Amino acid sequence: MILVDSTETERFDTGRFEADRFEAGRNRLAALAYRLLGSAADAEDAVQDAFLHWQAADRQRIKVPEAWLTRVVTNLCLDRLRSARARRERAAGAWLPEPLLDGDPMLGPADSFEQRESVSLAVLTLMERLSPLERAVYVLREAFSHSHAEIAEILDITESASQQHLHRARRRITATRRGGEVDPASARRVVEEFLAAAASGHTERLVALLTDDATAVSDGAGQAEKLLWYDTPQRIAAVVRAGFKPTPAKRRVAGGTPAIHYALVNGAPAILFVIDDRVVLAMTFDITGGKIASVRGIAAPTLLVRLTETWRQHDPDPPLISQW
Repeated sequence: MILVDSTETERFDTGRFEADRFEAGRNRLAALAYRLLGSAADAEDAVQDAFLHWQAADRQRIKVPEAWLTRVVTNLCLDRLRSARARRERAAGAWLPEPLLDGDPMLGPADSFEQRESVSLAVLTLMERLSPLERAVYVLREAFSHSHAEIAEILDITESASQQHLHRARRRITATRRGGEVDPASARRVVEEFLAAAASGHTERLVALLTDDATAVSDGAGQAEKLLWYDTPQRIAAVVRAGFKPTPAKRRVAGGTPAIHYALVNGAPAILFVIDDRVVLAMTFDITGGKIASVRGIAAPTLLVRLTETWRQHDPDPPLISQW
């Protein structure tokens, strides 16, 4: 007969219960961390660190686990944002948010316009202009509907300070963001026209599809040390046309001949270049007034890992272009 120590069994059951309790809130914590950091990989690291804190804590003294974990994750993310390494990397001009395919649980709540907007690549980029505290208050309030009293407790500041940080964050983001929500069918039509013009070499049509103050940014197919910026419709059209012209050298760099699919990335229309279920380039678009206001080209492999993983679980529509 094998005797089982009831105390050990009880410890195991309690540990499993506490682990399950944490896992039940993991997606919410990951969505919070992603909005704060703009990186899925960093968000996963922050959530894992929070789990280690949870295991080490005296959980009998934690009255509201969700609030406690929110505070831990938020402050772990703030530590990362304030670190010398983060400041150096982001100040170098070589940073873009990590794109996520719609349906990824890390995108988090999307019931309101504010929640959807807070996870857009446009706003994630704009939040780089905020201080870490402004960013945290903005995310906690706009995306997760925390009261100023709750935010004050999470960040160890006063309610008045929380209100001031939110006011400044909203003012800075509102001053530079463009437009509101766009009809999905209209957005897709504009992107398909853009792709057709780019593939055919009709630069005049590309220019016509761009707003007068359109901008484009690219990480240089993952090869550039700094981001490449373009700020006139003519320059953008010329760069897009050159980039879309297939050559044997480009196919060698890409690792094959990609198919081009339409998709939604962080709530925005996008086209994905896909080779053997591997996303090698994501181009996202911000559309306002029926025209394209900004384009982002993201090809750095480290920024496409999670997008590729999600894509492989996705049932996509037929490609817009089957062989580029």
